[in-house]
Amino acid sequence: MARRTDTRRRMLESAAELFHTQGYHATGLNQVVTTSGAPKGSLYFHFPGGKEQLAAEALRMSGSHLCEVLREVIAEAPDPARAVRAIVDLLIGALTGSGFQRGCPLAAVTLDAAADSEQIRAACAEGYDSWRELLAEFFAEQGLAAERAAALATVVLASIEGGLLLAKASHDPAPLHAVADHLYATIEKELS
Repeated sequence: MARRTDTRRRMLESAAELFHTQGYHATGLNQVVTTSGAPKGSLYFHFPGGKEQLAAEALRMSGSHLCEVLREVIAEAPDPARAVRAIVDLLIGALTGSGFQRGCPLAAVTLDAAADSEQIRAACAEGYDSWRELLAEFFAEQGLAAERAAALATVVLASIEGGLLLAKASHDPAPLHAVADHLYATIEKELS
């Protein structure tokens, strides 16, 4: 028999994947239950707040997971410009490898439901904030003043998010390659 926490975890992972690829409104609770292999009726046991609670927790999990992946990519890069290029390359691989279904794990729900739910908006904001703060800390460690590092982190994150959206819409990674090239030059100039 599956443990209670295992069922909950499977539901969160299934929901995170479905929200990532389909958005909030296109993802049904029955679909989450079926995909996770969870017993019917377990959804409201584990998530008494229903779909909104499930989405917020799944988004937090996805945001945290990507933050850890970004931390690893940054730690392995020889310099900040190549770190950002490696992040973009990682995202290009995920996007193209999924047939242009898997862009940012938060974007689909942010666009789809954040305006309708404070709980979902806050979960999305926390994820984006964690990525931006990671980048800002990294740039500050490279010698940029804190305010300048924070601004650069915002530009990097917004550029990558925009590139992901354009690449997903066109089924072509070219916008992300252009973003990576521009950010590479910008970061080299900022840190020289």
